[in-house]
Amino acid sequence: MDEFALIERYFRRPDHPPGDGVVLGPGDDAALLLPPAGDELVMTLDTSLGGHHFPDDLPAADVGHRCLAVNLSDLYAMGARPLWFLLSVTLPQADEAWLAGFAQGLFDLADRAGIALVGGDVTRGPLSVSIQATGAVTPGRALRRDGARAGQRLAIGGVPGQGGLGLRHWQAGERATVSARHLARPAFPLDLGAALVGRAGAAIDVSDGLLQDLGHILKASGGLGAELDLATLPVNEELAALDEADRYPLQLTGGDDYCLLFTWPDARPLPPGTSDIGMITEKGPILLRYPDGRTEPARPGGWRHF
Repeated sequence: MDEFALIERYFRRPDHPPGDGVVLGPGDDAALLLPPAGDELVMTLDTSLGGHHFPDDLPAADVGHRCLAVNLSDLYAMGARPLWFLLSVTLPQADEAWLAGFAQGLFDLADRAGIALVGGDVTRGPLSVSIQATGAVTPGRALRRDGARAGQRLAIGGVPGQGGLGLRHWQAGERATVSARHLARPAFPLDLGAALVGRAGAAIDVSDGLLQDLGHILKASGGLGAELDLATLPVNEELAALDEADRYPLQLTGGDDYCLLFTWPDARPLPPGTSDIGMITEKGPILLRYPDGRTEPARPGGWRHF
């Protein structure tokens, strides 16, 4: 099959509603879209390379889910409502079984999130998936990295460390663990970002490691500091079984977690499913408070492309 037949078979959905604001979807030179009246558009783009951003032997349906999930995580971190996405897939060969699985995983998540595929491209080459996703938010209400202030609580929605532990399990052939499944299909609450709008100070999705992404908030907010209470980091059973010397580096620098990290400006209860893990302070560095009460500056760490 050539690329036009592949697109027609696996990525056109004539029996599926096109989504709000989709005047013209896949099949023409470009999509025609009608933005929601009065809203700001939120756009994000991620590229995932086989063997680099996900394991070469990851099932195709998981690749589809994962590649869309990393974009949705960015939209939710901004408090945006998902609208549309563009997809570019580069394949070594026209493997129809792989494409069928990929499309199934992709659209299963897209339908749950309420986001519509509106166009894209299929080319030949090393396995690569790029997705550009668009969402909408009320003007002035987007969650940003620069809203942290000294004295705000630091909180997280999800379990940091699952991505790093999941990669370890996957590479060891332990594919059925909770953490390995999180690596394959990142799971996060689809409604938390919206629940933070108008309430959180700053927010970011944890994709490159908790410490590194916290550093982005602190820098964007004017060079603040933070104190992390390691005893309050949420864990699953697999992380809880590790000794602290092994668990803390995974939770602080492992990456691939796609939790939402945010600051909370007052004494109101945190949203359900989130955990209070520290405090924003006037100055750096980031301090780690251990369960025995001692503190020490955090060492830099996290995912970097270069």
